[in-house]
Formats: sequence, C-alpha cells, structure tokens
Amino acid sequence: MQKVCCFGELLLRFSPLGNGEWIRQAAMPVFIGGAELNVATALAGWNVPTKYSTVLPSNALADETMDYLASNRIDTSGILRGGSRIGSYFLPQGSDLKNAGVIYDRAHSAFSELAPGCINWETVLNETSWLHISAISPALNANIAAACLELLEAASAKGITISLDLNHRAKLWQYGVQPVQVMPDLVQHCDVVMGNIWAANALLGIPVDEYIHDKGQQTDYLAHADETAKAIQAEYPRCKVVANTFRFDHSTAGSAGGIRYYATLHTNGQTAVSPEFVVERVVDKVGSGDCFMAGLIYGLYNNLPAQNIIDFAAAAAVGKLQEFGDATRQTIADVNQSLNSAQSAFEKQT
Repeated sequence: MQKVCCFGELLLRFSPLGNGEWIRQAAMPVFIGGAELNVATALAGWNVPTKYSTVLPSNALADETMDYLASNRIDTSGILRGGSRIGSYFLPQGSDLKNAGVIYDRAHSAFSELAPGCINWETVLNETSWLHISAISPALNANIAAACLELLEAASAKGITISLDLNHRAKLWQYGVQPVQVMPDLVQHCDVVMGNIWAANALLGIPVDEYIHDKGQQTDYLAHADETAKAIQAEYPRCKVVANTFRFDHSTAGSAGGIRYYATLHTNGQTAVSPEFVVERVVDKVGSGDCFMAGLIYGLYNNLPAQNIIDFAAAAAVGKLQEFGDATRQTIADVNQSLNSAQSAFEKQT
C-alpha cells in the first residue's frame, strides 16, 4: 500500500511542573513530538503505512530519536541529516500551545535552516500517495515557507493527495510577513484542509463573524463552519474536503477545566457533524488537533463514509485530551469506545 508522508519539524517538548517544582525535583519530562510527527505516530498505530520527513542533525540524540520512530513503524527514509541541533519548546504542565506559557527554542535548529533545493523531494515522496503538512512550518521563516511550496508543487505534479492543518501559532510568525501573504499559495495545492473558522480568518483571510461568540449557540457555530468551508472551496477549487473543529471550555458545579468538543466535515456539498463530546477533566491539551487530523486522514485514506470519518476524528481528538504527552497511544478500538460512549450519552439526552 502507498504511504502517507508527514512533513514538518520534529521537536523535543520539555514539560516542567509549575511553581518551581521541576527545580526542586531536578526532573523534567521530555516528549518527542511536533504536529506532523504526532499525526504520523497516530496513523502508524492505526495500521496506515506512514513515512515522516524532517531535518535532523547527525548526532547520537538524533540517532536515538530515529530509532524510536522506526520502532513505531514510521518510515524514516524521508529524513535529511544536517545542522547541529533538534528544536524544542517548553510548556509548563497544565498549559497548551495557545497559552502565553509556551516558550519556543527553535532558532538555528536543523529544520529551521532548511531552504529550497536542500531536499530531494522525489526521494521523500517515493511510494507516497498522500502528503500532509501544517501551517506551522511556513510560519518559521521565509526559506522554509519556500521549501514547503517547492514540496507541494512536487507532490501536485505527481498527483499526490495533499492535506494541510491550519495550525495558527501567532508567536511563530515573526519574519516580517502576515500569514495571509504566505498560506494561500500553499493551500491552492491542497485537497483537504482542516482547521477552524478563526484559523481560516487569520491564515487565509476568510471572513469570520466577530459577534459569533455573542450568539454562542451550536447551530450558529455550525452554520458559520458551513460558510467558511464553502468560502475555502470557492477560493481554492482543488480543495474537496474541509473540516472545522470547535473546542470550548466547560465547567459544572462539581468540576472545572473541562472541554466541550464537536467538529464538522464538508465535502460533496454536504456537511456531516460529529456528536458533541463533553470532557470533565483534561489531562493534556497538546496533540488533540493533531489526533483529529490523523483521524481525518485515516477515514479518508480508507474511503469511509463522511459521517464515520468525522465521528472517528472527533472521538480520537477527545481521547487524546485524556493522555499525557504529544502523540496518542489510542488504538482504533479505544477511539471507537470513546465514540460509542458519546453517542450513548447523546441518546440518553434525547
């Protein structure tokens, strides 16, 4: 079977306990991650043939990292060796990537020095039928953005399906351009786009209702997702599938820090909506969106019906909220169990 290739920066995530506890314990958990690698890890665990492409230095730490990827059944033949260090970020436990607590340490990483002409894309795309990237890579610098465009053009020429996650990391766009000056050239090559109505606005300039939160009803958000999907498909005719996710804080009288979550899938002029998932306690928010993206690719790769695809992707994302670390360890059975629980809860309410 042809492989799904995920391209992006591999990162080491340092996750210190807050209030100086990491200093007192002289310990800090470290996770191997990065948005695109998280997608690859999930897909490999769900028996989808998977390849990963990035740039890693030639040192023992990178060698051990590649061994770890291979042990997870991820093809590492698309990894270029060069540079001097692996990028990292620090995220205190209890935060997420949209929180002010994130500290990036990615400058001068091996991946950050990537430029057009550095990678033989024919080798990367060998035995590949699907390519996945995210909006994080082109946010890093102009050379990487140009390399991403070079990759997408090569994949397009080979007739490869291309998906893109509209991850919006405002802290990363620091090289003198706005996302809307970069992302449209990439999205024109994409068959599948995943994000939310706010990311579509920030990265593509798709209009967003500034009063949508004041309305605050699920029906309003779903209608807006439909409008956003249609606008993306009108602007980018190659795009046949648009998925939007909604994640809101949730609390009850007995608990706080929970999440309400649902998602939509727009394709062939129709919109499928997932059940609403209610999570009372979140273990780790990191990687939930990546897990959704993996679920989306999994369903499309296996030609599942639209409703099954969005149900599985949303259930996978919610399941990741209950796991500590960057990449999911859920099995297909685990995801289906989460989905069945949500559907049962919905049936009891109705």
